Amino acid sequence: MKVLKTVFTNTIASIIFIVVWEISARLGLVNTMFIPLFSTVLVAIKDLIITGTLLPHIAISLQRSLGGLLIAVAIGIPLGFIMGGWFRKLKTALEPLFELAAQANPYILFHVIILFLGIGEAAKLAIIAWICIWPILFNTAAGVRHIDADLLKAARSFGLTRWSLFYKVVLPAAGPSIFTGLRLSAGYSFFLLIAAEMMGSSSGLGWFLIYSQENYNIEWIFSGAVVIAVLSISIDTIFKYMEKRIVVWNEP
Repeated sequence: MKVLKTVFTNTIASIIFIVVWEISARLGLVNTMFIPLFSTVLVAIKDLIITGTLLPHIAISLQRSLGGLLIAVAIGIPLGFIMGGWFRKLKTALEPLFELAAQANPYILFHVIILFLGIGEAAKLAIIAWICIWPILFNTAAGVRHIDADLLKAARSFGLTRWSLFYKVVLPAAGPSIFTGLRLSAGYSFFLLIAAEMMGSSSGLGWFLIYSQENYNIEWIFSGAVVIAVLSISIDTIFKYMEKRIVVWNEP
């Protein structure tokens, strides 16, 4: 019921925003040279999709975003369990290093990464993975730290081995926190990718926005912005659905 209420509220808010946008433009409250009608933007998006102009850039951006996120997941979740104290000696050794690395500004690192990897796909994947690792790592660690001690004691009383305890109890119990980190990282990966594509790329949605800006095509600029917003909401919705299906099914 709570989920339906949230969806309903978000939908109503989005509709109100779109209606205000459309009416303001039609009544001349805003200059349509700078803010076109929402209906005009929708028509532009339809034309871009039909002509095949936009879909390749969407596919490329999603591929880059997913690639960096998967690298972050493969690294961040195991390190999160280490930082959560499940492997205490490693935690003690690595914690100061991770705390320092997490403070590094990704936009500054982007230039350093370009220096070593160039402006190709490797640099984009590296910077996305870097920014995505930390929410996954720290949320996983928090999830492990806050597991109910009584739950662990009860599990140990059944004679579970360390690895069985990890797989059957610790991993499911930390699931909600892990998915929180995944949702944050998914959002970060997409928006940072757009910035990366603006700085050095010849494809993707970030490049499409810069190209549209350089050619002063306002409708294309807003089309790209609307597509990015829809994709971000869709990605977050997918992760919410996955969390409900996987975490609930694996609850200890």
